[in-house]
Amino acid sequence: MRADMYLLYLLLRLLALLPLRVLHGIGGGLGRLLLWRRGRMVHNTAVNLRIAQPSLDDAGQAALLHEVMVESGKSASEIVKVWGAGAERALELVREVRGAALLDAALATGKGVIIAAPHLGCWELLNYWLCRRTPMAILYRPPRIAAIEGLLRKVRGALAPEQVRADGAGVRTLYKRLAAGGTVGILPDQKPRAGEGQFAPFFGRQALTMVLLPRLAARTGATVLFAFAERLPRGAGYRIHLLPAAPGLADADLGIACCALNQGVQNCVELAFAQYQWQYKRYSADGLISPYDREQG
Repeated sequence: MRADMYLLYLLLRLLALLPLRVLHGIGGGLGRLLLWRRGRMVHNTAVNLRIAQPSLDDAGQAALLHEVMVESGKSASEIVKVWGAGAERALELVREVRGAALLDAALATGKGVIIAAPHLGCWELLNYWLCRRTPMAILYRPPRIAAIEGLLRKVRGALAPEQVRADGAGVRTLYKRLAAGGTVGILPDQKPRAGEGQFAPFFGRQALTMVLLPRLAARTGATVLFAFAERLPRGAGYRIHLLPAAPGLADADLGIACCALNQGVQNCVELAFAQYQWQYKRYSADGLISPYDREQG
């Protein structure tokens, strides 16, 4: 690990001594500051919320935007606890698990498991919890700062998942792991590159959607489960959720499969709506009119 990354690691260890409630309070303040500044992130979030919750009036939209920005700040500050405390100590913050029997049953089949983990709640803690239950590989794109990978290996320790690059060789690795009955994790709401996705509705509007996960499910027969770690109020900890996939996710028709994929993400989001990463420009893609540019003007 590089010297500057090691110093950052030590800082994380020190700050992790703060109670989660305090860290969430700091993060909530950061979210309010970002809301006051009204930058691009807030603009994109507001556009997405109007799409996802069109029935809310202006006062309702403003209240929801405030709540979402506070939760976004918490998602940034809680990583201090999740990384700095170490995986095993961080897992002590899990207060409840809903749907664990679904994972046990899927693992027992020996046909492979695909964990679809949206950008919702605290996904780093979810990784720890899953890796304690079963070895897992996750599809990822390398960070822009290469040295961060060393930091991630250090903080994740023995509960680090195998990281598989999002390229041709990495996809082949996922197929092999599932064929052998293993478990892989994928962000199902990661916007694919141009030409690598399918348009499907997400909260009532067309969004470019990945086809990789449905194809993996169709070709391997693996069980697909959606999962996320919900942030509990007042720094009380986290609740792990595991949900079954929507019908049709492994359909040979990619239009049907991608609709089911987005429905699965939506089912998760509706359980903890404000904790979703609404700042992403999910509804922008070649062939679509961007609501962000139009609204900005």
